[in-house]
Amino acid sequence: MTPAGSTIEVDAVTVQLGGRTVLGGVSLRVEPGELVAVIGPNGAGKSTLLAALSGDVPLQAGSVRLGGLDVASSRPRDLARLRAVMPQDHTIAFPFPAADVVRMARAPWARTPHEDEDDDAVTAALAAAGVTHFADRPMPSLSGGERARVTFARALAQRTGTLLLDEPTASLDIGHQEDVLTESRRLADDGWTVVVVLHDLTLAAAYADRIALLADGQIVAVGEPDEVLTADRVSAVYAHPVVVVADPLTGAVLVVPDRRGRVRR
Repeated sequence: MTPAGSTIEVDAVTVQLGGRTVLGGVSLRVEPGELVAVIGPNGAGKSTLLAALSGDVPLQAGSVRLGGLDVASSRPRDLARLRAVMPQDHTIAFPFPAADVVRMARAPWARTPHEDEDDDAVTAALAAAGVTHFADRPMPSLSGGERARVTFARALAQRTGTLLLDEPTASLDIGHQEDVLTESRRLADDGWTVVVVLHDLTLAAAYADRIALLADGQIVAVGEPDEVLTADRVSAVYAHPVVVVADPLTGAVLVVPDRRGRVRR
């Protein structure tokens, strides 16, 4: 199966958690073939927005539609056939082998014609995430970065055409960060819909078609990386001065903290 991505439509979404408004009237549209990076300072509402897209958090107002399907009123199995989610937490309590954890992603396709693709989907996902060589190792024996890559493979194996990735590079070294985002970029180029929460602004600029910048539960700006990542805007939102320059090799945006006065000479 070569899955097609689903259009994501977020319309005036408000989410309250613990009596606090975490998202306030957020709207966003993501089309198949796009990789959209969601960025913003700690507490901006990035992970909550991803949870709203996936149907994992109740909405106080607004709506989220995935391929025309209202997320809030949809059955979990139907959603699981439309989108795959990679959460921040990669902990597995039981000593399942990594390959078995990846295979769990195939559960939504049980008793459907796509069940015949299970073996191929798992093998391909393990290879794409670069984890084939420790497929038989139990999850608790893996490092944090290795578990993150297995969790990424699990999302790929679900073969939904829509990927929602919450900080997939947080525990990875530079090489594996590039590998995960290169694969995500490739899938978007093949027609998947990819939304990824990132803290690294330079990574976001390098791989995203568009960037959605959040602050205090609101979208401050949405657009191409060079439109959103201006020095003045980033400095104001993150409350720290930055310098924005062009990568000398690719021309992509580089966001560099202004450390004058902080670095010991």
